[in-house]
Parts: sequence; structure tokens; C-alpha cells
Amino acid sequence: MISPARRAAFDTVLRVFEDDAYADRAFPGVARGLDERDRALAQRLAYGTIQRVRTLDHGIEALGRRPVAKLDPPVRTALRLGAYQLGFSEVAVHAAVNESVELVRAAGLERAVSFTNAVLRRLTLGLRELLDSLPEATPPEAALRHSYPDWVAELWWRELGAEEALALMRAQNEPLETVVRRNEQKPGDVTGTPDPEIPGALHVERVDEHALRGGLIWPQSRGSQLAGLCVGARNGERVLDLCAAPGGKATQLAGEVTAVERHPGRARELEENCRRLGATNVRVLNADALALPPELRDFDRVLVDAPCSGLGVLASRPDLRWRGKPLPELQRDLLAVAAERVRPRGTILYSVCTISVEENEAVVDASGLEVDPLREEWKQFAHPRRPEFLLTLPHRHRTSGFFIARLRRSST
Repeated sequence: MISPARRAAFDTVLRVFEDDAYADRAFPGVARGLDERDRALAQRLAYGTIQRVRTLDHGIEALGRRPVAKLDPPVRTALRLGAYQLGFSEVAVHAAVNESVELVRAAGLERAVSFTNAVLRRLTLGLRELLDSLPEATPPEAALRHSYPDWVAELWWRELGAEEALALMRAQNEPLETVVRRNEQKPGDVTGTPDPEIPGALHVERVDEHALRGGLIWPQSRGSQLAGLCVGARNGERVLDLCAAPGGKATQLAGEVTAVERHPGRARELEENCRRLGATNVRVLNADALALPPELRDFDRVLVDAPCSGLGVLASRPDLRWRGKPLPELQRDLLAVAAERVRPRGTILYSVCTISVEENEAVVDASGLEVDPLREEWKQFAHPRRPEFLLTLPHRHRTSGFFIARLRRSST
């Protein structure tokens, strides 16, 4: 008997690694109909397996003595899911083993059932000891132990130092705090603990689906909410959001907001989210931010929440570590568009959910825009090397990693 939670976790992991699906898109579909407890377990198992897959594959190959790449996809997926439970969770050993074996049988691979069972039995005896023995003294060693691509470990080692890099790697393998933004446009009772630093942020044990459907709240990390607050939009101003979907920051903004989204499906999703949240001040424009109509200009403020490698949100987006890549050229192009569309002395807010000099301060330095320092307003989040900018760090601030810079176009 396969539990609904493990079936949903198996289907999610299979789709991510075999069909190149995004975890946050695949999971809701396979988890539809699960009760709250099963859904939470399924997400924990699926996301944990996806995050830890490099380390899990190492354990499977070392103890199972078979290259993971040569296994049938359902066998590979069942072994990864079982290995995660045995190595990184407190679930009952018999449940982890037996249900993983049954997942292979349910996939019609009876010939692989005994092999799967044998490998899992070996993992029960030696996996934890193997994981505990993995070194972490160098970037490649740490990347294997904590399940990251080598390039990410090397990047953080170089920019943050070994101690900070290791702390960051550990933090992004664990669930961060659950935070929602209270939507002041909708009246109603919402349960949560107000954050002492970020106005409107509520700490909750879980996201209240009823409040979410009613538009009373929006799931949004404190780092993301901080970026929206730093835009500083006020009533009576014209604001341009160049990369707006799904709308978390766009619906934070006051004034007359033009929210741009290139992908038609995401633009429709953005419109629906604005309706649900009662953001009647937001107009959605389905267009390419790099090819906007000429009449869109002279905005008081522009938000560039740019696409990026996502290295600050790996705790909530587990597959990004395997697919993310730096996008500095696109980010520089978007800042150039913002500079063209903002009025003289208007402000540009540049934010990215990543932790990388190449995509953070180097992009700003190359823009030629004036820096309007944020350190006096948000001292607790000041960038450790460039305090004129903000940088939230998962291992320090318990929220997603965001780089935030406020810039100005010169008067000429």
C-alpha cells in the first residue's frame, strides 16, 4: 500500500528530473486532493529529495554499486526518495523501504523490485554513516556533502569565505520561516505574528488557504517584501514594474502601476492575482520589457525585479540549484530600459533574489546610475561589503536572499 503523500512526492521528483518540470509547477497538480497533513509530508519529501539529489545519488552508487544514470527512471526516482527518507528524515525505516519498493512495482517494473529492495536494505545499514563522513573542507567537497553544483559552492566560497558559504549552504537545505504579506486592500481577520521589522509581514505556521483565496494575504518572504517597500511608491505617482508576474511586489505598490509581463499565461495569472488582491491601481501589460511602446515613459519610479540565477531562494525553489544560471546581460539591459523610461531624478529599484556579485553589485556598477543609499533606512539588512545596498541572507536573516539597490537617473 502506497501512501498518497509518497505517491505525490514520487510523481513530483519523477517529473522534475525526467520531464524537466519545475517543482513549484509540478507539485500542486499531483498533490491536488491531499489533506493538509499529507500535502505537507509530500512537499517535504519531494523538495528534500530534489535538493539533496547529488548527495543521494552518491550514496546510492557507493552502497548500491550501480550507476544511477543507468537505472530505469521509476527505479531511480524510488531509490532517491527512499534514500532521502533514510538519510535526512525521521520517518520509519520500514515505511521508507517498503513503500519505495511498492512504487517500483506499481510502475510495472516487477523485474526491478528485488534489486530496489536490496539497495534500500544496504542504505538502511550504511547511508547515515556515509553521509556523516563526507568532508566539507573545500568547495567540491562541500558541494557534494550539501548537494550543490560545484560552481555555486566555488562562487560563495570566493565571495563570502568558507565559514559563511557553509552556513549559507546548510541554511538553504532547511525550511525557512513561513511569512505572508497582509493585504490592506481587503478587510478581514488574519492570524499571524507581525514581524517587528517589515511592516505588513506576518509569521504563520502555515499559509491559510481560505485567506489566500479571499485575497487577504499573499505568501511572500520578508526579503521579497523588503524589496517592494524599498520602491517607496506613493499615491499620485506613476510606477513601472518591468518584470511583474506573479504580482507580489506589484500589488504592494501605491500609485498608478503599469505591470509588464512578457509571457501571455503569466500575464493572465498576474491579472487574476491583482483582481483577487483588489489591486485596482495596477494595469497589466502583456509585452516584452525590452521592446515597450514608446509612449511608456517619464515614470516617477521603476521597479526592476529582474530574472536571475535564484541563488537566494533555493530553500523554496529546490530545482533551481540544478537549472539556474547567472543572467547579468539581461539584467543590464533591463536597467538600461528603466533608465530610459524613468523621469529625470526619478528612482529605479533594482532587486534580484540571488547572492552573486556578478548579478548584484557588478550590474549596478555597470549601469552608470547614481546610487541612492538605503543603509540609513534599513541598517539591519545592509550589504556586508557595500553598505549602500541591502542584502538579505538566509543563514543570517532566516529569509530568502535578496540584493536591493535604489538608483537614480541623473537630471540630464
